[in-house]
Amino acid sequence: MAGVAKPLSALLLCSLLLLRTSTAMIHGKKMRLASSRQPCKRLVFYFHDIIYNGKNAKNATAAIVGAPAWGNRTILAGQSHFGDLVVFDDPVTLDNNLHSTPVGRAQGFYFYDRKDVFTAWLGFSFVFNSTEHRGSINFAGADPLMNKTRDISVIGGTGDFFMARGIATLMTDAFEGEVYFRLRVDIKLYECWEKA
Repeated sequence: MAGVAKPLSALLLCSLLLLRTSTAMIHGKKMRLASSRQPCKRLVFYFHDIIYNGKNAKNATAAIVGAPAWGNRTILAGQSHFGDLVVFDDPVTLDNNLHSTPVGRAQGFYFYDRKDVFTAWLGFSFVFNSTEHRGSINFAGADPLMNKTRDISVIGGTGDFFMARGIATLMTDAFEGEVYFRLRVDIKLYECWEKA
């Protein structure tokens, strides 16, 4: 029995060393984990949301698709907008100028989910098709709008951002009444996949 234990121990040790030194591979890409709490990739984008208000159909990039009984689909409901569901297809730019060339689109939805506090829940993707970036980054999380900065989760991605994981810090960079707002999105990825 002791003669079997030594080769088995050696095999187990070799297997552990092999696992420790190997790089994860999926679809010809290898994973790079962030070390010492520093992101493996950091990006900053702006997205510009112009909500339809009954008069701006040509320029609107978002629309209320669901509203509570006391609301309607052209004006956000009440003080906290509770119950409104908005879908959007917003331009994503590298700077805070709405008229800059878009590098992608922010596509998804948000809904106002509390009666007593101005807050929302977001689910959206940045969809890129530019010379610098291809693919998508997916986001989800609560957005307490009255906080200067808010963190939401990066829950995945495709293309250049294959299976990305991390945090996106949102900051309302500008707003004009209830028709336009611009978000600065500071993305810190802690799981990055690169071409092998």
